[in-house]
Amino acid sequence: MTDPATPSAQPASAVRLDGPWTHRDVAANGARFHIAEMGDGPLVLLLHGFPQFWWAWRHQLVALADAGFRAVAMDLRGVGGSDRTPRGYDPANLALDITGVVRSLGEPDAALVGHDLGGYLAWTAAVMRPKLVRRLAVSSMPHPRRWRSAMLSDVKQTAAGSYIWGFQRPWIPERQLIADDGALVGRLVRDWSGPRLPDDEAVETYRRAMCIPSTAHCSIEPYRWMVRSMARPDGIQFNRRMKRPVRVPTLHLHGSLDPVMRTRSAAGSGEYVEAPYRWRLFDGLGHFPHEEDPVAFSSELVNWLKDPEPDR
Repeated sequence: MTDPATPSAQPASAVRLDGPWTHRDVAANGARFHIAEMGDGPLVLLLHGFPQFWWAWRHQLVALADAGFRAVAMDLRGVGGSDRTPRGYDPANLALDITGVVRSLGEPDAALVGHDLGGYLAWTAAVMRPKLVRRLAVSSMPHPRRWRSAMLSDVKQTAAGSYIWGFQRPWIPERQLIADDGALVGRLVRDWSGPRLPDDEAVETYRRAMCIPSTAHCSIEPYRWMVRSMARPDGIQFNRRMKRPVRVPTLHLHGSLDPVMRTRSAAGSGEYVEAPYRWRLFDGLGHFPHEEDPVAFSSELVNWLKDPEPDR
């Protein structure tokens, strides 16, 4: 890949995309976070994954608001319109960002809905701040202990997650992500999807967002922590803390064709939940089921959120 000397930097305002939602910033855990919100009712906080930002949840924002929920999609630390701090990208701190946003929104708790990295952090928040998590929905991401085990012991998962190993190199991944105006981001979004590929507008939107200065570096930092901490005291302590069971109703969504998080890796996560746990596999979808089939995904999510007995 050609690495241009001066890639086209984008302003942070590039992520404040128009729609039926309202944009604003909230303060939490020593940083400022951009959110898009709409609707009234119980809070549902949506957490994006890599290589995306809040806009990945545009379909679910509308569906949840229409269903009677207060839907809020936040940009994680270092991404989109949120602060790019020099440190603080370990999962324990990122989980404090999330629960801090819940409090800043004036709510006693929230249903957390996380995809990919956002799912990893949703699992973490449900364990470390259980009083602030009403329900948990995770897409395309195993429980952190399950993820760690699969990455270390399952050869196929290790290969599927090779991009994470590649992120451990200094500075090279950042340059690759922004080279040619974020061309690699477009390839990743398409390659990780199932047959229902994203349209050109969506691809261009994610490419532009990655080219906001420092976004590429901040997006990679959580993955560097995940790998580099495996044998360090902080990583070992985190892994031990995550032995605590999740004790809120949990919905686990996954695409059968996900090429980076294998179904086998995700499917065993229920062993860490001591509460109603529902597994839903979307046939023919890849790593981004909430975008590949937003109607089916949103329907599953809304029906589960409204179900008073979610273990059925």
